[in-house]
Amino acid sequence: MPVQRTEHTVTSTERSIAAAEAHSAHNYHPLPVVVAYAEGAWMTDVEGRRYLDMLAGYSALNFGHGNRRLINAAKAQLDRVTLTSRAFHHDRFAEFCAELAALCGKDMVLPMNTGAEAVETAVKTARKWGYRVKGVPDGRAKIIVAGNNFHGRTTTIISFSTDEEARADYGPYTPGFAIVPYGDLAALEAAVDEDTVAVLLEPIQGEAGVLVPPPGYLPGVRRLTAERGVLFIADEIQSGLGRTGRTFACDHEDVVPDMYVLGKALGGGVVPVSAVVASADILGVYRPGEHGSTFGGNPLACAVALEVVAMLRSGEFQQRATELGEHLHQELGLLVGGGAVEAVRGRGLWAGVDIAPAKGTGRQISERLMDRRVLVKDTHGSTIRIAPPLVISKEDLDWGLDQLRAVLA
Repeated sequence: MPVQRTEHTVTSTERSIAAAEAHSAHNYHPLPVVVAYAEGAWMTDVEGRRYLDMLAGYSALNFGHGNRRLINAAKAQLDRVTLTSRAFHHDRFAEFCAELAALCGKDMVLPMNTGAEAVETAVKTARKWGYRVKGVPDGRAKIIVAGNNFHGRTTTIISFSTDEEARADYGPYTPGFAIVPYGDLAALEAAVDEDTVAVLLEPIQGEAGVLVPPPGYLPGVRRLTAERGVLFIADEIQSGLGRTGRTFACDHEDVVPDMYVLGKALGGGVVPVSAVVASADILGVYRPGEHGSTFGGNPLACAVALEVVAMLRSGEFQQRATELGEHLHQELGLLVGGGAVEAVRGRGLWAGVDIAPAKGTGRQISERLMDRRVLVKDTHGSTIRIAPPLVISKEDLDWGLDQLRAVLA
């Protein structure tokens, strides 16, 4: 008898992915899910399937998808004015700068759009401060960074990356950076010299697998930089604005850096908003025309970010991250040592889970979780990152953890 062939019906998901593959650069390798709608901690794909979001846009969605306070703030501003450029003043800018500066305990704000732009701004600020204030000879300013860092993907930023996948084929690289091991205070101290203008660190390294530095490291960095006349720049783009259970990850050790670099959650998952926040003697080095951005600090961005700051002032989201984070780490800790999970790290509602090789790669575990309607992201081969929106319910969090246990069983 002839073999009976069944014709495959192309799904909406397959059509959408095929079109994306045909017309976009392949600089990402996303999971094969096409999201069409999202609310709170849940996303729905083009086929109508619901998924629990356990990544939250790398912390950009700390307040959940479609948060009504943020959407309403954006809608109200859309009817008024969305962009003026910084060639003119607008009526949301001063309030945004004042409120964000107050949240950080600083004087001044320099707003940008993306996290990478904010890091670039921090680098430029530190160098300018080094030349104009500290008196470093022109062209010799040095910034110390940590190995396994992730601060963005611009040419300058990848010049001080130790991730060859992010760095390869993009040379020549920007000079002026020294790399020391993360968490090694002695190595950092040895690297500081008279030309050092700043130390740039993530208080918790997100892309590296949610690496928390050893106790006392951040206070040691703060003490060393203060003694040596060096700026301490904290990249809180992923770790800040409630994710770890405090407004900033530095708060856990009562450390106040000279400069905060913020992004992701500052835009509430609605618009890209980033900023550098520091004292007047640091950001005051700028004069008109020396740095800027057409969209940086635009009215729509300011309206949304103002609502984000107001929400953080309540302390509600920090408290949720603390309580749910304790539960998350308690449950994940029970998986360690059973042959499926080798280690768990993190703080607050943020965790890096190292999967035992026998259970599969991080990508494979992510795909299996996707099949069970849970979305996470892998990194560095064997690790998955868990960072749900801070608005997730305990019941939904437990359901997601149940799916992880089932995948690892």
